[in-house]
Amino acid sequence: MPLQVTQTANTEPLLDDATIAAFRTRMRGPVISSWDAGYNKTRAIWNALIDRRPALIAQCSGVVDVIEAVNFARTNGLLVSIRGGGHNVAGYAVCDGGLMIDLSLMNGVWVDPAARTARVQGGALWGDVDRETQLFGLATPGGVVSHTGVAGLTLGGGFGYLSRKYGLTCDNLIAANMVTADGQCLTASAKENTDLFWAIRGGGGNFGIVTSFEFQLHQVGPTVMAGLAFYPFDQARTVLQAFRDIASEAPDELFCIPLLRLAPPAPFLPKSIHGKPVVGIVACYTGALEAGEAAVGPLRTLGNPVIDLFAPKPYTLHQSFLDATQPHGRCYYWKSEYLAGLSDEVIDTAIEHAEKISSPFSLIGFFQLGGAINRTGSTETAYGRRNAAFALNIASSWENPADAEKHMAWTRGFWTAMQPFSMGGGYINFLSQDDDAARVKAALGGTDYERLIAVKNKYDPTNLFRMNQNIKPTV
Repeated sequence: MPLQVTQTANTEPLLDDATIAAFRTRMRGPVISSWDAGYNKTRAIWNALIDRRPALIAQCSGVVDVIEAVNFARTNGLLVSIRGGGHNVAGYAVCDGGLMIDLSLMNGVWVDPAARTARVQGGALWGDVDRETQLFGLATPGGVVSHTGVAGLTLGGGFGYLSRKYGLTCDNLIAANMVTADGQCLTASAKENTDLFWAIRGGGGNFGIVTSFEFQLHQVGPTVMAGLAFYPFDQARTVLQAFRDIASEAPDELFCIPLLRLAPPAPFLPKSIHGKPVVGIVACYTGALEAGEAAVGPLRTLGNPVIDLFAPKPYTLHQSFLDATQPHGRCYYWKSEYLAGLSDEVIDTAIEHAEKISSPFSLIGFFQLGGAINRTGSTETAYGRRNAAFALNIASSWENPADAEKHMAWTRGFWTAMQPFSMGGGYINFLSQDDDAARVKAALGGTDYERLIAVKNKYDPTNLFRMNQNIKPTV
């Protein structure tokens, strides 16, 4: 029976059985359709707000499978989405009616401890990377949730607990193997296809499918000084102002995330504050433990803490510390802005909207940047806004999809109120599905957008890879 598909070109909107069967014979990994067992599980992604149904899912087992899938999509004019970790809040990993190219089976990690490098396949998660690299006491800057995909985070820039010391994730990328829209397998590095290498370090998934990454590793852990302190909400202004002063003098080894949220019903928190607004500081110090004790000490005395969970702990444990706040299967909607600092006006606006927070799972996070991120030249990679001090993430989350409008309205209202303090754009990996081309361009502000368009024109002139924070070709 012919399969109805979503087109990107003027091709027949039906795929016949013989065409699909021939594609299956060329693939080593499975090709899943809507009537196959496992279809719904395979198409599901982290954000349950996104409910799309691809016509086919190609689960790739290796590079040749990726090439076959790209060629099949291009030949048949199919809409394409690429799933690495499936963690992007906008849900670009899955499309309606097209071909979902799924790399989740390609999750291998190989570490060279002597060279301090790691080769990571395109479907790996950061938990996969940390598990293998920490065997040798090594790590590279990743995110702050261990089930985040390596590919999406890296291609959008990527920052986490190591970034003030060692730079963005993309700053630690040595090379990438990629399949481009014409089915070629290329290497992008400082020596090969240098225009492509520049573009994929911050320009998102616009230019091809990365089948493997090579990262520079650094000596980290295996034990670090890290944790969280929560303070009562009536101390929020005092705490955030005091934190601002500490942050301005913080060593590069210290990465902090001030948070505003409702206190979860966690057993380590007093029941009297469950469900009530609190202010918290999540931090990790990646240098010597003795220095870490001194560095996080002031974060423990910003006010009178409700709980202090700072302690020496395995780096891998802290990397998964926030996992429970971002589980698979909830609905997510985010807005983001880069900030030059935490002025009194920024703090007061955040407190005002935190008091109106609409879901017990939503949170407001200020990711402290600076350090090595700011010291890299603005033209060295496609990542923009290197001069930002903080990346704001207004991260709403809820369980019932029917409640979407209420929670999205709270997010948008807060985001609108923050516009006077914005540097002109937000972090590209934090953009939601309703952020348009202007928002994408603003997120890449500070880089050469025309140069990105030129690279897109060269490697993907038909915009085959459009399910992303899209840079449209002009050819």
